[in-house]
Amino acid sequence: MAEASFKDIPELFEVDLGESLTARTEALSTFRELGPPDLCHVVKSTGRSGQRDLGSYHYISGVDASSSASLAAYINSLTYAIEDNSAWFSKGNTWKVKNGCYCCFNAFSRVDIRVDVKIPGGVNAYAIDLRGERHEATLELWQETYVSALLRSILYSDDPNYWLDAYRKLDPITSPDSEIRFLQAAEALFMKGWLSLKAFAYLNPTPGWQVGSDPEIQVATVVSNHLTAGIMKYFGDSGRYQPAANLFEKIATREPEVASLLARSYIGMNEEVKAVQIMASSIRQTPSSYTLLHAQCDLLRSKGKHDWAVKLARQAVNCAPSEFVTWEKLTECWIDLGEFESALLTLNSCPMFTFNGRDVHRNLTPARVHLPFARPIGEILPERVKTEDDEADPALLRLPAPGLRGTWARAYSLLTRLVSQIGWDELLKTRSYVFVMEEEYRMQKAHGDISAVADKSGKVIHEDGTVRDSMISSDSITIGDHGIDDDDDASTRGMVSPHTPRKSGSLDNGSNTNGGVSLSSLSTAIPTIRISTESDRDFDEDGNAADPSSKGKDANGDASKTTANGFDDSRDVAELGLEKPAQAAAGAEEGGVNDEKDKESLHESLPTQSGPESFSFSNKRLCERWLDNLFMVLYEDLRVWTIFRAEVAHFKTQHVAYRKTGLEWEILGDLGMRLHHKEEAKEAYQRCLDTPRYSQKPWAKLMDMYAEEGDIQRCIQTAIRVAAYQWADYTEMTYPTQIARAFFKLGQLHGHAKISYTLLSMGLPDSILKIMDSYLQYGKTFKVEGYDF
Repeated sequence: MAEASFKDIPELFEVDLGESLTARTEALSTFRELGPPDLCHVVKSTGRSGQRDLGSYHYISGVDASSSASLAAYINSLTYAIEDNSAWFSKGNTWKVKNGCYCCFNAFSRVDIRVDVKIPGGVNAYAIDLRGERHEATLELWQETYVSALLRSILYSDDPNYWLDAYRKLDPITSPDSEIRFLQAAEALFMKGWLSLKAFAYLNPTPGWQVGSDPEIQVATVVSNHLTAGIMKYFGDSGRYQPAANLFEKIATREPEVASLLARSYIGMNEEVKAVQIMASSIRQTPSSYTLLHAQCDLLRSKGKHDWAVKLARQAVNCAPSEFVTWEKLTECWIDLGEFESALLTLNSCPMFTFNGRDVHRNLTPARVHLPFARPIGEILPERVKTEDDEADPALLRLPAPGLRGTWARAYSLLTRLVSQIGWDELLKTRSYVFVMEEEYRMQKAHGDISAVADKSGKVIHEDGTVRDSMISSDSITIGDHGIDDDDDASTRGMVSPHTPRKSGSLDNGSNTNGGVSLSSLSTAIPTIRISTESDRDFDEDGNAADPSSKGKDANGDASKTTANGFDDSRDVAELGLEKPAQAAAGAEEGGVNDEKDKESLHESLPTQSGPESFSFSNKRLCERWLDNLFMVLYEDLRVWTIFRAEVAHFKTQHVAYRKTGLEWEILGDLGMRLHHKEEAKEAYQRCLDTPRYSQKPWAKLMDMYAEEGDIQRCIQTAIRVAAYQWADYTEMTYPTQIARAFFKLGQLHGHAKISYTLLSMGLPDSILKIMDSYLQYGKTFKVEGYDF
């Protein structure tokens, strides 16, 4: 049934007519944020009785969803795209589009806007809520749907981890007038981007999060959400921050916190003085805005003022201790400053969130898949068949780092940056200096087991079976609730002294200023063993047991989240692992023994503490389980990389060619990029190009590298291949794309005219030259920097 297919449009044929629409309706309640791409479903018929109608569908983004007329126009355009293979001497069955349905998810009101088109016939538009009930499509819903469709098109445009079969991408904004309309709609809906839409409360059973935010943001705010991310990405990739600045200036009068976005826009426009003035005035109005503090922090880091940046980053952690990005920023500042111990402690304190990927459709098994590949640009690509170059060594395929997502991937990036600066050996030394190691734990645990079996009468049963009086009263010993068999959980348990009141900002106080030893510190010889997430939060600031009902509440009585690493958000930032923890044994509290006579009498009344018991873990932290796992992931990466570089050096000395498959070179290139070995990674990607493997990644990676270096000839050569791969995968959009970013980066250095002349000098086929020139035409239409020279 090739004659029932579209010529240049991908499509999936249904087994049962309408099953894709049914599956989408059932999955509406699972869409958590922006929703999946639009779904276009059509029914084809020959018009003859007894001939079964065919249903097919494809996914699409970039279609104007501002009204039912624009969506109906797209379905109508499909009627001219059916293949016509009938010869002049034969007249077979002619397939025509009988009707169609276009589905577009409204991320603001959480409804699915659908347009039914009958050919010939009328157009019917309606909204389907999460319960599958129909509602009227109002003008307000259409405006929200229009912005939702644009945000999906912008944010999903070049996401390498988001891939669907039969996914067609078109240009979302094609003219300056369309851009102005987008900005007007975004301004009208800006506050709805993070507040609940009360006008449609019956359509929104889960108010308060709306369009959502990136996976690294725990709580979407007026500044951190998909709407602001889409605006900054669209204008930032082309360096045209002026329209974004105009929009944020209007909104900042109603919402002062938006000043952080306004300041970033002015910095992007190289108007740093104006940005500093805006940040200075806004910080007085919203001193607790971590996004504003981060904008100041980034500006200071770009100027080399890392010590000042650390202070702002610490204040940002105070303002939002439950957000991953604040701890991440502080870790980066510590690394910039060379304080690697503080960086590792701060990284250990990062709250980690479960990764929630982008919304997708439920996969259905199609009766037939039609993916046309008849474009002239596809002729320069290798055959899309599996060869031996698609195979790789199992050790490379099993590397766990490529599977990290969200906060885990960001934390691993910080860890690799650490190891790239100080090396693996020094990182292990730093790790053992700030974290409790397993051997230290076992030594302390083994020495404390004898005292742990002491009864209330002071009797101790020794290993030889004798029973003797204990020299230490059992009242002065605190043993955790965990038994001796808890060694299996050693990596998640900490050994700390009995809780003593800690003052705010006392983390870097190594010992008591008076040199005294508090009575409560006498039991440090046998520390308490607790789960890391329960170590200090079970006590209030006076050392008393805290009321369970008061857990998780801040000073105002509001519930605050407990992060994944066990720290309470309501605690002061100085207590949350920014510096080395204080010596708990050095007590400055009331009741401490401060004079020499008391010390001597105290020393005589207790047995001499020697061996492992004289060592205290109170100056160390417990390494979180997730960070311990990331160390193992890093070890695997470094092990494979070290073996690879040793093999390369050996083969060079032997003057023998070093051979790998295409997939292996690609994996090694990704590994080099993760470990910040850029030149070696570039070499691996270049070796991958010598193999006949069908893969876009090495071309795209090299294109970005050449654009950073300003190598115009090589960047254009790789961009041609990337464009071929994208068009072969039905990405028919110009901007925002990876190629457009690379060209605009080159344009800032060389100008668009030089890029155009270089393309002409290559003697490219007209079809390829037209596609490559479309990126420059976009720059000319929207006046991207470099278009006029």
